[in-house]
Amino acid sequence: MFTFCPLQGALSEGLSSQSLLELDGGVKILVDVGWDESFDTEKLKELEKQVPTLSLILLTHATASHLAAFVHCCKNIPLFTRIPVYATRPVIDLGRTLTQDLYSSTPAAATTIPQSSLSETAYAYSQTASTAHNLLLQSPTPDEIARYFGLVQPLKYSQPLEPLPSPFSPPLNGLTITAYNSGHTLGGTIWHIQHGLESIVYAVDWNQARENVFAGAAWLGGAGGGGAEVIEQLRKPTALICSSRGGDKNATGGRAKRDEQLLDMIKACVSRGGTVLIPVDSSARVLEMAYLLEHAWRADAADENSDGALRSTKLYLAGRNMSSTMRYARSMLEWMDDSIVQEFEAFAEDQRRANGNDSKKLGGPFDFKYLRLLERRAQIAKLLSRDAENVETQGRVILASDSSLEWGLSKDLLKGLAKDSRNLVILTDRPSSGSADKSSVARTLWEWWKERKDGVAVEQSRSGENLELIYAGGRELEIREARRQALEGDELALYQQWLATQRQLQATQQAGGAGGLEAAADTVDDASSESSSDSEDDGEQQGKALNVSTALGQAGRKSVVVKDEDLGVNILIKKKGVYDFDTRGKKGRERSFPLAVRRKRNDDFGELIRPEDFLRAEEKEDDNADGGNVAADDDKLGKKRKWDDVAKEARGANSRRPLNRAGSAEHGEGDGTTADGFVADELDDVEDVEPEEPVGPSKLIWHTENVAANLRIGYVDFSGLHDKRSLNMLIPLIQPRKLILIAGSHEETMALAEDCRTAMNLEAGAGEQGKRAGDVLTPRVGESVDASVDTNAWVVKLADPLVKKLKWQNVRGLGIVTISGRLLAAALASQSDKDAESSQPDDEHSNKRQKTDPSSAVVPLSSSLTTAPLPTLDVLPATAQHRISASRPLHVGDLRLADLRRAMLSAGHHVEFRGEGVLVVDGTVAVRKTAEGRVEVESVGLPGSRRGTMGEVKRVIYENLAVVAGA
Repeated sequence: MFTFCPLQGALSEGLSSQSLLELDGGVKILVDVGWDESFDTEKLKELEKQVPTLSLILLTHATASHLAAFVHCCKNIPLFTRIPVYATRPVIDLGRTLTQDLYSSTPAAATTIPQSSLSETAYAYSQTASTAHNLLLQSPTPDEIARYFGLVQPLKYSQPLEPLPSPFSPPLNGLTITAYNSGHTLGGTIWHIQHGLESIVYAVDWNQARENVFAGAAWLGGAGGGGAEVIEQLRKPTALICSSRGGDKNATGGRAKRDEQLLDMIKACVSRGGTVLIPVDSSARVLEMAYLLEHAWRADAADENSDGALRSTKLYLAGRNMSSTMRYARSMLEWMDDSIVQEFEAFAEDQRRANGNDSKKLGGPFDFKYLRLLERRAQIAKLLSRDAENVETQGRVILASDSSLEWGLSKDLLKGLAKDSRNLVILTDRPSSGSADKSSVARTLWEWWKERKDGVAVEQSRSGENLELIYAGGRELEIREARRQALEGDELALYQQWLATQRQLQATQQAGGAGGLEAAADTVDDASSESSSDSEDDGEQQGKALNVSTALGQAGRKSVVVKDEDLGVNILIKKKGVYDFDTRGKKGRERSFPLAVRRKRNDDFGELIRPEDFLRAEEKEDDNADGGNVAADDDKLGKKRKWDDVAKEARGANSRRPLNRAGSAEHGEGDGTTADGFVADELDDVEDVEPEEPVGPSKLIWHTENVAANLRIGYVDFSGLHDKRSLNMLIPLIQPRKLILIAGSHEETMALAEDCRTAMNLEAGAGEQGKRAGDVLTPRVGESVDASVDTNAWVVKLADPLVKKLKWQNVRGLGIVTISGRLLAAALASQSDKDAESSQPDDEHSNKRQKTDPSSAVVPLSSSLTTAPLPTLDVLPATAQHRISASRPLHVGDLRLADLRRAMLSAGHHVEFRGEGVLVVDGTVAVRKTAEGRVEVESVGLPGSRRGTMGEVKRVIYENLAVVAGA
């Protein structure tokens, strides 16, 4: 059984993605915890209901639409942190920097307390509860964000894994997950889920084409695969879950034309002294944009025949945590396209040859020489305050997060650049629709770009094509700014009452309290690991439940703070300064210290290792969202301090300047340059002067500002997603038995579904079962569809004489055997059993009857459905054996050419790969593996060649396969 239910992102314009897969046995898998810029908690209600039944969670991309709600769920939903989470290493690291950027940029990400929750708990403040709005939840600290992402277990590509289930999950029964490259983002994943007969491929937001930084999806073998067939692991799944976004988009020239179009737009703007704003995300797609522009500036500076338009233009990358993102990118080159790895190797070779020459410095793929990082609002304000009226002003190109223009530094830049008609904003993706009542700023600009109401400016590209830039026409652009305001009076008392009630509820229901909710998946408290042995303990638990009900009923009156007697022995860990507890006359757990016992979790390699306990110093440093050094105290262990360290620390404590931000002169080379090699200027000396926001209980206040937009709007598709051609080509090659389309608008999904039905019918043969509309499913949000594989299984009974003749062979942990027999109907089988019983001696009659009597036999699968005897498979009679040819032996198994190459090398043969997957041994024997799994061996007799090579190759091949003889 396999049912699928999209929780977000199906048949809608929204980009957020959440999917729920339920397999046989009650195993539930949540794929992605996406969110959009509205941060609406109502979109997470269905997910919250499913948390107590989830088995594991999979993350696909390090983008806001795939994991922005992960930290929110970890902090505010009980039991969420006890569910195992799996992702690739780039998704974990880049997702952490994205989330830190998100929570440090806007208080709206913390979300507000639902009004219904306030009304239920506020009995004494009913009037205040009805008027109090937008009370903010507590935002996760940088340490909490790092701890939550530390719970995610990393995977490598093509690494099959049997995951561990959550403590409240049913057994997984051999469930296996495997990650494959999906393109689109660094570490992006296509998930292959194998469970029993179900083979599920989850592929949302993938890109088959190679880009500057990211390799193509692994359908045909990944980058450089060049095969014509889909790899065996992803071919013919029982269900393919695919995104339909981009299904109505045709390719317009590929990557080279896309890059050229973007650079031509930039040159057209900066040649007039304008500023180009490109909104991007802060973790994934920004790597592609940053690499492209940096190398475009390098090429323009090295080309003596260029017009110099880019040479005189400043290039910036603005984001609160960009330095950490780029530092992670420099350490993950092996996850990128092969061209990036080759560029880095060439750079390293030049470094060795130059012997440390400064002229060769900062030449790696992500060592920026022209792209300057900005991480503070004061730097943005200083950049915008420069003279914008001078026509001769140098042009500027600014990449800024976020692409929605609802949070991040891109919003500040848009407000400062919107009034000048020389400026240009370039959208690189179709924005999300957002909430029903309020569209995002990027969505508004997108609608203006499609309307073309105020005219179009046409520019000529280098290839002679027209570039269309849309005039905003001075229309009013509404920009909302979220701010915190401290709570006072009745609102503060209402918030404290609600918080006390929530803490008491969690602390009583969960024996670890709020801290237990955020513990690692392998930590359990004494309440779950200890079993009660007497009735006194049961009565104690019933008494605690009554205390909870009483305390919740009185919480709204006078008892705002939990009383000491309600806490019991938990007062030793819940209340500060309490070190004694009277256990005289106590029963049950009140007699011992409430210590949470850590249960050791083991896998095939021993005790499970917690990765967060082995973080490097630079990884701990990234835990602070504003660039602070959290691991400063740890770094001092075992190190000597200089006399001027104290003065530097004092200056660092009094200064609001981040310690590890890009462009800090303190981290320069001592010659007036910054850490990124730029000459220090006024942007480095500016200090943040914005007022500090309240850190205590607060509420969300919105300030709306209307800006006259006179700038121009451009669009270049840099989404890095599949197009119509890729979908129509690959889906027939994948040959799924069931196709589920999600993550796209209604028009895109329905059009792609019709195309796929036509292609799948052509593949299966014209006129076969009509349209077979059930093979292509298009569920709505919250709608469950049955995507189980159609199988027919029969249960037969094996006769004892046949069982004695079976010769089992083990193939990778599975037993396999071939059988040739005679199938007897149920009536004949019963008569045969009676004849066998009558021929037995009296002393063995009773035992034989127990074995063969259908009424006493154990009948699997059908015993609950019918009591009729099963048909029996018996040995062939002697008269029929000569008329039926014996079954030929079968070779069972999967031969890997890499294993064959290793075996032949150890035997002293010369082995090498040539062409597309052809293994050549001693230059005379060629071994290839077809798409169907067949192994073909060809030999060419040459003068002077080694004899016996063909036989040696066959012998090694047979040794790696199991020979199953007929029975």
